[in-house]
Amino acid sequence: ALQHRGQESAGIASGDGQTLHVRTGMGLVSQVFEEHDLGHLPGHVAIGHTRYSTTGSSRSENAQPVHVEGTNGELALGHNGNLLNADVLRDDLEDSGTDFETSTDTEIAARLLASAPGSSWLERAASTMKVLSGAYCFVAVTPDSLIAMRDPYGVRPLSIGRLNGKGWVIASETCALDHLGAKFVREVEPGEAVVIDSEGFHAEQALEKRRDALCVFEYIYFARPDSVIRGKLLQPTRANMGRELAREAPVDADIVIGVPDSATAAAIGYANESGIPYTEGLVKNRYVGRTFIKPDQRLREQGVRLKFNPLRQVIEGKRLIVVDDSIVRGTTTPKVVEMLRNAGAASIHMRVCAPPIVHPCHFGIDMATQWELIAAHQEIEDIRQHIGADSLAYLSLDGLMRAVEQPEDSFCTACFTGDYPMPVQLQMDKLVFERPGRGKARKVPVTAAVPASEPDSG
Repeated sequence: ALQHRGQESAGIASGDGQTLHVRTGMGLVSQVFEEHDLGHLPGHVAIGHTRYSTTGSSRSENAQPVHVEGTNGELALGHNGNLLNADVLRDDLEDSGTDFETSTDTEIAARLLASAPGSSWLERAASTMKVLSGAYCFVAVTPDSLIAMRDPYGVRPLSIGRLNGKGWVIASETCALDHLGAKFVREVEPGEAVVIDSEGFHAEQALEKRRDALCVFEYIYFARPDSVIRGKLLQPTRANMGRELAREAPVDADIVIGVPDSATAAAIGYANESGIPYTEGLVKNRYVGRTFIKPDQRLREQGVRLKFNPLRQVIEGKRLIVVDDSIVRGTTTPKVVEMLRNAGAASIHMRVCAPPIVHPCHFGIDMATQWELIAAHQEIEDIRQHIGADSLAYLSLDGLMRAVEQPEDSFCTACFTGDYPMPVQLQMDKLVFERPGRGKARKVPVTAAVPASEPDSG
């Protein structure tokens, strides 16, 4: 159900009341697990994870959940997000004698939790959260407990569900609850810690909630269209983006097509608003995963060629409006335009459901350096020429906010505006813990665009 959030590796950890059973591997869930594997994962409590790397390279030892032991016993932990003070925390742990087995920030959080002070897992979770800075949603499993933690800004989504009135489910998106037949209860609140054990459901506001900063890219691309975030189903929200695009950037054309699947709803919205018919112009190969979240550029470009095939009889001689969710690096869109040209399109007008991405993300989307973002150093006309389209238009930030029907200050829009909700390093290194001869962490200058009255994130 959550394969779309990570395709590099997958893992499951289960607890049977006495010990943990963990299996991880490289690839999709279907490649890592066969039915007989589930027989080796006994227990009444379990977590699963699909990895999309933002700290640490894509290799087997970095697969999650990460399994560790500490003074509180053993646990396995999975992470969605990115820690900003991982280097300092790791140095402190190494100075105290901790040996690390991965190059991820996830292991840092796992080891902190496994040895955190407190007489209960709820207290230990709260203690751990107090020393972390960044964006995180954690799920952890002990032999007899399930633990969840969400950062005080609520950058990544995390939902709670009830299964048959007896069991509990916690997942990044509500679509996973639907697949399991669980009923949505509520979202984990920003700054909240949750523990579920034999005595029931326990929750505590471990950290004071800061400004709302849900990543708006969840609405644009990352989450599935059948998920609900903040009470809103994403599919009609994406259709709203297309309608706003049609109002802001109309163009005379014969048909509207979307880059499947993330832009399909927006393309239909554009067509409905403009009166220009929508049709399927690109067929998606369902056996190729999401290209944006592949771990390197070579795989992303190769993925585009394998992923899409244009319908020549539909688009030949036609003036096309092509709706896409975003342009990040500007390396895959030219491949799509080239395919459509080769299939006989008379003209191609790109319409993008997000504003230009000009600042890096430090909170769990793999675009951590500004130099790789095409809109950070090229004007729109230059980008149009680069991708080979006849025209190019982006949805404005105001238009995006009208589409999501929520105020701008309730989101993190830093990739568009540079207004980060918490202090961030000017440059971050995905492979920081893999560099040979890595020295101790230096106190790197940070920058943040937060109001003067906003307390520091610690």
